[in-house]
Amino acid sequence: MKRTIIFSIIISQLLFYICLPVFLQLFIYLHPIVMIFVWICMTALVIFLTFLIRNQTLAIPNWLLNLLMVGYSICLLVLLFFRPNDQVYDNWNWIPFSTIGFYLAGNATPLVAFYNLAANIVLFIPFGLIPMMAGKSNAMRFLIPLVFISLIEFCQFITQRGSLDIDDLILNMLGVFVGYMLIPIFRRVVIIRN
Repeated sequence: MKRTIIFSIIISQLLFYICLPVFLQLFIYLHPIVMIFVWICMTALVIFLTFLIRNQTLAIPNWLLNLLMVGYSICLLVLLFFRPNDQVYDNWNWIPFSTIGFYLAGNATPLVAFYNLAANIVLFIPFGLIPMMAGKSNAMRFLIPLVFISLIEFCQFITQRGSLDIDDLILNMLGVFVGYMLIPIFRRVVIIRN
């Protein structure tokens, strides 16, 4: 197991270094903490995938999983609310798929379009994993992320740190559902100890 973790860390660092030129183009628009956030997420993903490929398991105490989720949530809030000072958002969109259509129609550079669409999905995948692991009812698995994401959207609009966009809510909830779908794969690697 120790060798698997070391191997995973080496691979993740090489992968991060290879992707760094692309990341640096994206980080121009975002808070500098994003680089640390991406590095941590990429390292964790490579470790997870290496364990999955090697059919190994990783036992994690419940308290550590909760701590990781709190840390992830804090980093996500920094990413969503502490943007460069020259960016102010005061617009809103209540028309479903309008912003998504804007990006898919090529009205932004491919890198920016991909980042905006993919990030809105990928960043919320962990919020689909955790409620499933906690054993909440089906209604709560849907309602808790929906309320949480709606609050984020509303707070971003009020503080002018993000737009109030129904498409963000749609994409974020899609990420939550992807997280739900990944639960069987997650359970093949991660064993949560009480």
